[in-house]
Amino acid sequence: MKVAEISSLGKHINEHVQIRGWLRRKRSSGKIQFLFLRDGSGFVQAIVEKSSVPESVFQVAASLKMESSLIVTGLVKAEERAPGGVEVLVEDVEILQIPEKDFPINKPDHSIDFLMDNRHLWLRTQRQTHVLKIRHEIIRAVREFYNDRGFVLVDTPIFTGSIGESAGNTFEIDYFDYGKAYLAQTGQLYLEAAAMALGKVYNLGPTFRAEKSKTRRHLIEFWMNEAEVAYYGHDDNIKLQEDLVTYVVKKTLERAGEYLRSVGRDTSRLEKIETPFPRITYDEAIKLLVKKGFDIKWGDDIGGDEETAIANEFEKPVVVERYPRMMKAFYMQPDPERPEVVLCDDMLAPEGYGEIIGASERIHDRDLLVERIQEYGLDVESYDWYLDLRDYGTVPHSGFGMGIERIVAWIAGLEHIREAIPFARTLYRIHP
Repeated sequence: MKVAEISSLGKHINEHVQIRGWLRRKRSSGKIQFLFLRDGSGFVQAIVEKSSVPESVFQVAASLKMESSLIVTGLVKAEERAPGGVEVLVEDVEILQIPEKDFPINKPDHSIDFLMDNRHLWLRTQRQTHVLKIRHEIIRAVREFYNDRGFVLVDTPIFTGSIGESAGNTFEIDYFDYGKAYLAQTGQLYLEAAAMALGKVYNLGPTFRAEKSKTRRHLIEFWMNEAEVAYYGHDDNIKLQEDLVTYVVKKTLERAGEYLRSVGRDTSRLEKIETPFPRITYDEAIKLLVKKGFDIKWGDDIGGDEETAIANEFEKPVVVERYPRMMKAFYMQPDPERPEVVLCDDMLAPEGYGEIIGASERIHDRDLLVERIQEYGLDVESYDWYLDLRDYGTVPHSGFGMGIERIVAWIAGLEHIREAIPFARTLYRIHP
């Protein structure tokens, strides 16, 4: 008997196949039972007709409970009204397990706390599997983008002795006899070293921020894609970001459009994403916010509400550039024409999803970098290897970091970032 995945049943019309999966739900109409099956690749309706199967098979089907594991043998038939355009006429059912307890996630109005407590089971629902497949296609597109452009993947460390952003939101640990170490906030410093060897590099991995934030945009542990390119200036950097985001959106629409629509995403908004993106300076952003009634002045941070107000002016992501120097990390290159601001940018997604990319040209002058490290109250000795990069063949270079969960939430149209990752780590959640 041919084993077939549900996602491929359209290629097996009028063939007898075996499906190995689970029962998502069922309903009965007298002499007919409808089994809604899933196998990880997709969902399909299987029909058990009392007149077409042995009585034992009909009774086995009747005994099934939600999330029973089973192997179904049947005939694949075309059915335009069915999801996926096919259904299965059941011939046999083999049970692997029928749960003794009722499956916890069995109604539409569970609280979010209940669902997160049962995240290991919530993942099995149709919406959540579709979200994770969207995430998969986004990450696939990210890797493709760099590979097609000659970038080299560099895996950066999770344990580090050098703070990459600010000391206030690090997870500090005792690292044997070494002393203090930290969970990486970013792999950027290491990517800069790799860029001096390989020219164009990127990473993709977990990062950690000990931020006591409970907003719908923040996670404690999240995945980030970062890139660094030797000899790239500020404008080169922005162009690379625009190309990356446009490519990822296009490929996700192409490969996961069905999943996007199934989770309620209005894909027509995503179809408008193409380069170039609008750009405004931090100065212009402050003026816009004041005009909109925000109590904000030059030098103040642009928070979540302010980001939303700015982004609502545009249908595409907007690039906000040249922030005040003291608002940003120590390694950012000052604007030579205006040293109180740095050559950096934040890319804000439309529809209220906030910052999806943070970027800058990096300081390549050793003396200036030392000055900045001291100015930010950091230990110069911890950055001895980072300063070496400015002693041996220093060049202008630039890079950025893109939060994977942020871009998943935006592209999928999710209300909260916790659905954008299989097992979210938030301020009050580390279980399961």
